[in-house]
Amino acid sequence: MKKLLPGILAMATVVVASNVLVQFLFGNWLTWGAFTYPIAFLITDLMNRLYGVAAARRVVFVGFVVGIICSLIGSQIMLEYGPAVPLRIAVASAIAFLTAQLLDVSIFDRLRAGVWWKAPLVSTLVGSVVDTALFFTIAFSASVTLFGAGADAAINWSWEAVPLLGQGPVLPLWVSLAIADWGVKLGVALVALVPFRLLVAKYSRVHG
Repeated sequence: MKKLLPGILAMATVVVASNVLVQFLFGNWLTWGAFTYPIAFLITDLMNRLYGVAAARRVVFVGFVVGIICSLIGSQIMLEYGPAVPLRIAVASAIAFLTAQLLDVSIFDRLRAGVWWKAPLVSTLVGSVVDTALFFTIAFSASVTLFGAGADAAINWSWEAVPLLGQGPVLPLWVSLAIADWGVKLGVALVALVPFRLLVAKYSRVHG
């Protein structure tokens, strides 16, 4: 367990930071949390490469638990428009994180024997698509009515009809937010190949 501690601490830090930074806007379509959250995929992939599937899943579950704790704390902080973390957002975040990260672990494991970049890139890209689709659909789509009118009232700002990313066809605001979010995940996935390669090589030299 000791060898997993750096990964566990890194994942917990990313989850906490993302839960805080998601409260602050960066431009019209993003929050600062969009830039920190994708690092979770890098951490998962590093743990998978260095210590295997079981270790990666342990780190994912730690992140999941930390996320739940953050959501519970946020649900008790009341702002002008309601709790800082509405129930619907908390559920969407938990489902998206756990599903996408575990999918990332499985895909990485299937591709681990190939060229070094294929497993982290493909697993992260697929995981990112699933994460974005699940989170924004559950959290904001008007077609999801499981949470009741009270929960919908906390997120109905996301239903405002606006041009896609400010210049495309008119769609609900949350669609623009989702596309911008996935764009950041894509960018981070590509950039993260560099630290992934360097950290794996460093570990291999130390323990080779």
